[in-house]
Amino acid sequence: MSYRPPGDDNSSVSGLSLTSIDEHDPRRNGSRRMSRPTDDIDLKDIDEIRRYEDFTTIDWVEDTARENLKRRLKIKKLRQRHGFSWPSRRRDSWLRLVSKESFSAAQAWIVLTIIGLVLGSIAGSINIITEWLADIKTGHCTVGFYLNREFCCAGQMEHHCAEWQPWGSWGIFNFLVYMFFSIFFAFTAAYLVKFYAPYAAGSGISEIKCIIAGFVMKDFLGFRTLAIKSLMLPVTIASGLSVGKEGPSVHYAVCVGNTIGKMFSKYRSNNSKMREILCACTAAGVAVAFGSPMGGVLFSIEEVSSTFQLKTMWRSYFCALVSTAVLASINPFRSGQIVLFSVNYDYDWHFFEFIFFIILGLFGGAFGIFLIKWNLRAQGFRKKYLGNFAVQEAVTLATLTAMICYFNIFLRLDMTESMQTLFKECDGHWGHVVCDSSRRPFVVFSLIVAIIIRTFLVIISYGCKVPAGIFVPSMAIGAIFGRIVGILVQALQEAYPHSRFFSSCPPDGTCITPGTYAFLGSAAALSGVLHITVTVVVIMYELTGALNYIIPTMIVVGVTKAVGDRWGKGGITDQAIWFNGFPFIDTKEEHNFNAPVRKAMAKNLVTLKAQGMELHEIEEILSRTDHQSYPIVNNFKDKLLLGYIGRSELKYAIQSKRDRRNTPLLPTVKCYFAGISTTPFAQRRHTHSASTVSSTAAISNHDDEDSELTSIDFEKFVNKSPITVRPMMPLETVMDVFSQLGPKVVLVDYKGKLCGLMTRKDILRYQFKVEHIASFPSYKTAAEEMDKKIWELMQNVVSYAIGLLSRLTRRR
Repeated sequence: MSYRPPGDDNSSVSGLSLTSIDEHDPRRNGSRRMSRPTDDIDLKDIDEIRRYEDFTTIDWVEDTARENLKRRLKIKKLRQRHGFSWPSRRRDSWLRLVSKESFSAAQAWIVLTIIGLVLGSIAGSINIITEWLADIKTGHCTVGFYLNREFCCAGQMEHHCAEWQPWGSWGIFNFLVYMFFSIFFAFTAAYLVKFYAPYAAGSGISEIKCIIAGFVMKDFLGFRTLAIKSLMLPVTIASGLSVGKEGPSVHYAVCVGNTIGKMFSKYRSNNSKMREILCACTAAGVAVAFGSPMGGVLFSIEEVSSTFQLKTMWRSYFCALVSTAVLASINPFRSGQIVLFSVNYDYDWHFFEFIFFIILGLFGGAFGIFLIKWNLRAQGFRKKYLGNFAVQEAVTLATLTAMICYFNIFLRLDMTESMQTLFKECDGHWGHVVCDSSRRPFVVFSLIVAIIIRTFLVIISYGCKVPAGIFVPSMAIGAIFGRIVGILVQALQEAYPHSRFFSSCPPDGTCITPGTYAFLGSAAALSGVLHITVTVVVIMYELTGALNYIIPTMIVVGVTKAVGDRWGKGGITDQAIWFNGFPFIDTKEEHNFNAPVRKAMAKNLVTLKAQGMELHEIEEILSRTDHQSYPIVNNFKDKLLLGYIGRSELKYAIQSKRDRRNTPLLPTVKCYFAGISTTPFAQRRHTHSASTVSSTAAISNHDDEDSELTSIDFEKFVNKSPITVRPMMPLETVMDVFSQLGPKVVLVDYKGKLCGLMTRKDILRYQFKVEHIASFPSYKTAAEEMDKKIWELMQNVVSYAIGLLSRLTRRR
């Protein structure tokens, strides 16, 4: 037998028996009345011992079983109070029971509806504020200071709008105002994030994946994080930093779900149910960020959820639907659409363009690998040297970005506006410079400069301590590259119109549309950076409405994925999880360890003896170690496995015993966890030991509140049916156990004898040792030397600047 999940005859979850209710149910055993072990189980016990400590992992096996027990106890008490059916009690009692059960079943849809309403309102407000703050850097509206440029110039030509005025008539003054607003916005966002909500920095998708998988980060989804993230996100985007708002939109969406979900009892203490709500919120976050409800649903399945559940997909769909409907009713762009722009291509693609689509796909895969590698290098440098200079770093990046981007026509624009420009199809009514065939060399050169600068700025900006995403920046870079390819292909076709290669082109009319190459390049870059496929295709379709380019998009994304799978190591969110050391097992990766469990398991264990340990010994173990669970053995010599008890359960049991007594507990009080022959593990070695005294008899005593306590029974808090594996089981199988079942710990035993213990961290530690240790030391040494030199250079530059400024001040 490969492993043993809970469910045998002695099954219990933290000692709270699951079988005792059915065994002594009067509906199954006639009118027999027995003393039931569950009679002394309080629902408060189940809620209290479930409080996981920060930066620990949730045991989904126990959590689900506890919730099932809690639900059955509630139903039993309700039916005992109101009766099993309405003839046996008054009709109003039956109606109260039905109404309570109906409300419990409807809570999920109530919560999702409220979340969708709030998310749509927040997203609409953020879109409006972001556009106004971004436009206010270049001028103001004379008819209404609160209007952005698009609303101010509605119905007029963009370049002939008298109502929109720059801040001054001098170009240098406008540049200084532009710089001032960029620096002020970056300073405000970084300052508030650093001192009020540090978890609001960054994208948050990596942490959300870990939280949904069972990693506990208590303040990451708190209300303060929600407030700072949603308020500072438009400020950060308006600062001009090369970051996006789509990733942070997922974060604040999950914060909204967590905050609202905790207002309902069904989700406040139920981690499994809350996980369903959080998954739905990730879908809604992407939906309101892109205006792509179906893309959001697919994102929650492809990128965030570690296990697929049809119920979760339906709830994600509903939440995304409600949030986008609210966003559409707000109509933030005053265009009747929930996307910033839509593209309609009048010309179809040709089969000879497949070779250029493949080039775009190759670029997307290579770009994703390059960007992820150097961004992680930048984050490593930031973590080591710039941890105490978060505000200064953001201000410096904003200053550098504003100084560089102001003088490039493709970088000065907001990234979504630049994408809108690059996606457009050239016609006689649009006279932008990208459509001027006589200025193609200038346009191509400007685009090449833009892609180099934007890539550099994204590498050093993504990860700074402000709300920052990478969806739109990667798409903007891909759009620039795609437009370059499209312009070159168009020039080639116009130079050789009679070539057999272009024989499918119409003799009179447009053959190549450079805007479609920008569209496909953005899809390739997004797929290469995030390492997702189907979601990208759907998002690009919903974002632009270019239905006739679905097949080219699928080809580009497929080539990108092939390149990423061959030479990459996953998307940027997965690499960030690995970089930060979060205990997350990626189910999408394939591993060939060719090693048994004994190679990776922890062998030096801290165990508890089933009988005879004194209270001071247990408290000393709790204070000396930080383990989250402790195996229970019959004695320290034989080490026959009887189960295990969690740290939180043990601490709660001791504290509750103290709280219920008027006299203090003596340190010499005996503690009992299980009898020697009460489990199948021990029975293998003690089948004929008839003289063994059961644990109930061994610890029987009158627990009077005023009498002196001689022993404590922890047996009801012990998990007597842990998941166990054999030492020679393949490590890949144990990884499947963790990813599919979600236990916190897997015990390793051989013939009932405890051999070791496995956690997610043990597997990840072994994975790092096997897959990365070969090339890591030399690479790390070289990188550290380069980082040290860069840090010394930065210090010298800052020292020189400060000295120069002080000398100029003295002269005055």
